[in-house]
Amino acid sequence: MASDNSFDVVSKVDFQELNNAIQQSLKEIHTRFDLKDSKSNITFDEKEPSLTLTSADDFKLKAVTDILQSKMVKRGVPLKR
Repeated sequence: MASDNSFDVVSKVDFQELNNAIQQSLKEIHTRFDLKDSKSNITFDEKEPSLTLTSADDFKLKAVTDILQSKMVKRGVPLKR
């Protein structure tokens, strides 16, 4: 069973920085042992704009969310939902 979590991105976001944060997060997610085979993913729809995070269970989804948020903070991307 895959859990998903989505939230809106505020309008004053540098999408290039957001995309960089997403790519860094995905790289970390795919190399972490605790997230192995979790089918975790982050997708960004620029048209909406919205982020969708998916993972195998709520524990792994929380880890994915924490990873993405830390990368966003480092790049100066607001976390408001």
